[in-house]
Amino acid sequence: MIRKQLLALTIGLIAIAGLTQTPVRAQSAPTPEIDRVENSQTQSSLPGWIWMIGSVVLLIIFLPKIGWVIGLISVGESEAGIITKKFSTKSLPPGRLIALNGEAGLQADTLPPGWHFGYFPWQYSIRKESVVTIPQDEIGLVVANDGRSIAVDRILGHKIDCDGFQDARKFLTSGGEKGRQTDILTTGTYRINTALFTVITSFNCGKYDMAPAQLQLKQIASERVGIVTTLDGKPIEAGEIAGESIPHHDNYQDIQKFITAKGRRGLQEQVLLSGSWNLNPWFVQVEQIEMTAIPIGHVGVVISYVGQSHQDISGAAFTHGTIVSKGDKGVWGEPIYPGKHPLNRRVMEVQLVPTTNVVLNFTGRFTGKHGYDAELEALQLLSHDGFTFEVEVFQIIHIGALDAPKVISRLGSIQNLIDQVLRPIVANYFRNAAQEYTILDFLTARSERQAEAAEHVRQALKQYDVQAVDTLIGMIKPPPALMQTLTERKIAEEQEKTYEVQRVAQIQRQELVRATALAEIQNQVITAEQGVNIAELQAAAKVKHADGEAEAIRLTGQAKADAYKAGVDALGGQAYAALQMMQVVGERQVRIVPNVSVTNTNGGGNGMVDALMGMWAQSQTEAVIPETDPVIRESVRQHLESESR
Repeated sequence: MIRKQLLALTIGLIAIAGLTQTPVRAQSAPTPEIDRVENSQTQSSLPGWIWMIGSVVLLIIFLPKIGWVIGLISVGESEAGIITKKFSTKSLPPGRLIALNGEAGLQADTLPPGWHFGYFPWQYSIRKESVVTIPQDEIGLVVANDGRSIAVDRILGHKIDCDGFQDARKFLTSGGEKGRQTDILTTGTYRINTALFTVITSFNCGKYDMAPAQLQLKQIASERVGIVTTLDGKPIEAGEIAGESIPHHDNYQDIQKFITAKGRRGLQEQVLLSGSWNLNPWFVQVEQIEMTAIPIGHVGVVISYVGQSHQDISGAAFTHGTIVSKGDKGVWGEPIYPGKHPLNRRVMEVQLVPTTNVVLNFTGRFTGKHGYDAELEALQLLSHDGFTFEVEVFQIIHIGALDAPKVISRLGSIQNLIDQVLRPIVANYFRNAAQEYTILDFLTARSERQAEAAEHVRQALKQYDVQAVDTLIGMIKPPPALMQTLTERKIAEEQEKTYEVQRVAQIQRQELVRATALAEIQNQVITAEQGVNIAELQAAAKVKHADGEAEAIRLTGQAKADAYKAGVDALGGQAYAALQMMQVVGERQVRIVPNVSVTNTNGGGNGMVDALMGMWAQSQTEAVIPETDPVIRESVRQHLESESR
């Protein structure tokens, strides 16, 4: 194309130069002779520089043709020359496609960028191919069209150190195998003999029934692991489900090291961690899964289906299963603790075991978030007196972290522990206990039944390396008829209690009234009590006074008797009696003479009238004289008596 453009440019320059040199003539009828002379003059009159430029251009245009004739080949910077020798005295060996020793046909060596001589067109055919470019974050797959045959137990040719397939001769002489190659091309530019190697990239993968995504770097996301399945290698041993881990193959990127180390084809124990990996999709298939997460409050018991040995480390006391060391086949004796772990869950299983208290609800009303009690129902019991009733039970258990492997080895899972051990133990105990008591006894003594159940379950679960924290009895549902009877009885008992409370209230009210009344008459009571006390004291005083007077009288009488006796002894009886009589008359003021004496000396007058008048005068005198002055009254009395006499 460029050559055609240069040729057209040269012709144009010559035409322009001719026009600039042609003179203008008058319009007249030209003659043929004159035209021929002028044309020849015009052609001979072209400037030299035009001829020089035209010669250079023609040389540029036709030089490659001349070089081709003499065997000159030019290869560009981004090209590789593929050589085909048209004839030779030697022929290719049978089954070979690429010539190594000058045989006719496609040659192993390519022409690098530059000028090359001696490749005469009648002997060689040179095809220029662009270099192979692998974009960033992609890979290129290679298929060798010549070489040795791949072994029947292999699907990929073994790796040859041939500068990324750029040295075809070394590939063939070093035993390279035809077909799909284990080695891949990473990001970069390669000058490859495309006659020997077919390179599959994201640009041409559609022609080979591949998707561009297969030619991308394998990205393992964060917090995920890659489960690897290899497509080449030795078959997996009988009885195994995955190939054992092979060291030093750079995470399946160096396929030849994996093959040399007798790696197995199929599912692999080793996983790929987060990152980008140059993996050959003809060799590995990768499935990404989430890391194994162990939540807080749990441990993970690993059950491995791959490993080197099956040696039991549980000891002689544990006879219901086997425990193995970490990495061996079986139940690992060391649990994995909370966190995220890059485990291959295609070759091992992780059983979560809660290490916090777990409440298992024997009821149909609700279940725990853990879901272990989804199949548990309230217990149907038969009492000693033939009643059927329903009891809800709540069982709390705890499994220690170090006991978790034993529980899993014995039973396989926590759900099996609940279904096969815990449920029968709890249900059978309560059924047996219900047979020993009437339903009323069971209802009224539920605390005792609960304590007995807790101890029984604790001892039973201890044999399974499980701690029974507590056993609690929930709602008890007796038969409706019995419930009606109990309800009526309870109502009667409550009424009795109510009546008793009312009676006590009335008694208290009476006591309150009495206390109020007593408080109101307290002063009177106190006064009366004090009056009683005073009366008692006065009576006692009078008694004492009477006793004193009696004693005084006795003593006085005794003294008088003694005096009388002495007087009689001294005066004689009659004389002393007369003396005493006169003394009494004097002391008692016995009147021997009347207060008013009426006499009629002259034999005249009225004696009775005079007596009355005398008495009246005496009484008037006593009335005038105050009672408070006895001396005056006595003087007056004596005067009246004297006057009356």
